[in-house]
Amino acid sequence: MNVSNIKRISSITILSILLLIVILLATGTGAMHMSPLQVLAILLDKAGIHLPVAYEENMPGVLWMIRLPRVVLSVLIGAGLGLAGASLQGLFRNPLADPGLIGVSSGASMAAVVMIMVQNQLLAFEHTPVLNYYALNLAAFAGAIITTLLIFRIARSGGQAVISTLLLAGIAVRALCESVTGMMTYLSNDQQLRSITFWSLGSLGGANWYTVAGVAPFIIIPMILLPRLAPALNLLALGEREAMHSGVRVPRLKALLIVLATMAVAAGVAAAGIIGFIGLIVPHIVRQIAGPDNRILIPGAALSGAVLLTIADLLCRTIVAPTELPVGIITAVIGGPFFLWLIIKEKRTLLA
Repeated sequence: MNVSNIKRISSITILSILLLIVILLATGTGAMHMSPLQVLAILLDKAGIHLPVAYEENMPGVLWMIRLPRVVLSVLIGAGLGLAGASLQGLFRNPLADPGLIGVSSGASMAAVVMIMVQNQLLAFEHTPVLNYYALNLAAFAGAIITTLLIFRIARSGGQAVISTLLLAGIAVRALCESVTGMMTYLSNDQQLRSITFWSLGSLGGANWYTVAGVAPFIIIPMILLPRLAPALNLLALGEREAMHSGVRVPRLKALLIVLATMAVAAGVAAAGIIGFIGLIVPHIVRQIAGPDNRILIPGAALSGAVLLTIADLLCRTIVAPTELPVGIITAVIGGPFFLWLIIKEKRTLLA
């Protein structure tokens, strides 16, 4: 086994153990405190494994119906944002790239705001409770997918996406979506404005097993497929021509990366609203520790994103308990200073 494989296995193992510890702590923390051993005992009881650990009678109900769905959702969304950010940074060969560049967040935000404005006026939602419950999620997911496909279609030339055109198209379409969002916000009443503001700041407060089931396929598929594209991304870092000479089908690689990254981010945005900085800073953290090899970077970013968002959600529901902060505020407080530090560090490196 060579050094790179050892480094990859050790990095993924350490991050996996860290994620497990964070899951146990987050699941046990709240108004009804549960120790990590009690959480583990309750979870293993479902599998028929009984640990000699005492816990209160109502603890399993709180864990399975309230705490665990929220923690699982934070793990899934954080992993999706992290691996999407790492993949897009590899595609654009730009460490400042994030999912917002391809219009995912702006398209989802525009569609969600429009849905908030019109939902109460549409009779179809009144007579279909399930559709009414998931209307915002469906609208946000559809808006993210449609916007990204539009940007990708504009950027296609000669059968492949031109990266520079993709970035420019993303800026233009994002500005258009934000103008529509601003107009809808201006026209909203007080109740609609509160909903728009809360959604735009991100929250995992409405998590349940139905939400988890709706999000999981759109994040698990990219989690399986994107790491398989890591060797091709390593070759793409040398340049498109060099990658093609090495046997990489660059147009197909670009399309797959954009589709899979969009799936992961759109599902997360649809379920929890806009959560910033995860897709931007998590790949930087992993890159600083484990290096630029995408075989480590992509799975490492998924695990690190899951850890960071789970910690952020734990903080947002405990800092001002019994109320809670939007999780987007916590990720911005964590991500903003880190990003400024990164900029200053790069500036000093260039001047040295």
